[in-house]
Amino acid sequence: MLGSLVRSKALLVLALFALTGCAATYTAVAKRNLDVQTKMTDTIFLDPVAPAERTVFVEVKNTSDKPDLDLAGPIRERIASRGYQVVDDPRRARYILQANVLQAGRTSETAAEQMYGRGYGAPITGAAVGGTAGYVIGKAAPGNAAVWGLGGAVVGGLAETVAGAAVQDVTYSIITDIQIQERAPGEVVSETRRGTVRQGRSGEIAQTSSRTTDMRRHTTRVMSMANKVNLEWAEAAPQLVDGLTRVVAGIF
Repeated sequence: MLGSLVRSKALLVLALFALTGCAATYTAVAKRNLDVQTKMTDTIFLDPVAPAERTVFVEVKNTSDKPDLDLAGPIRERIASRGYQVVDDPRRARYILQANVLQAGRTSETAAEQMYGRGYGAPITGAAVGGTAGYVIGKAAPGNAAVWGLGGAVVGGLAETVAGAAVQDVTYSIITDIQIQERAPGEVVSETRRGTVRQGRSGEIAQTSSRTTDMRRHTTRVMSMANKVNLEWAEAAPQLVDGLTRVVAGIF
């Protein structure tokens, strides 16, 4: 009887490591090639203008935790390659492009879509699967289901942790807010701005301002996402920048 239990336990351990090993192998094969995708939430249509009026002022801010990430230079180069002149004075520009990098770095595919990080949950999932497998095998030995379930959970969590450390499905993303102001000669555009300024925790001040201008505003959000097994930021960053700047410049 004791020998049978030992053999069952050994088979359980081997089965759990085999399952997690298969999952790690699948990830390594399925995610072996770098996949880069870039999305824009809203389409922006700009009025076509004569070549002499194709002037753009570019301002890029970076409020992410990657302060060394340079988007301004690549964006200017891309726009210039499309036949536009990038100018230093916004008063001389037909278009004013303003961008702010909100997030840059490692995330998950779901988190990139939602702009939030998912955190690390693989070991917990592995423990849950291991606990279920251990309970099923433990049913063959009455009185030992709880013990085997606990052992399966521990082994499953350990196997998942070991496999996850060696083979990781890694995603990096850059999320950027874009605003484009388009000069519209001969038009009068009325703007009304409303905002709230908090006064500590006890109150707030509502503010409203209005003005007329000759500029139309367009806004959108651009996300560039890269995914690959064991991907590093050094490999992902150039591809992310390329995709993002290509989409932004494509507006013009």
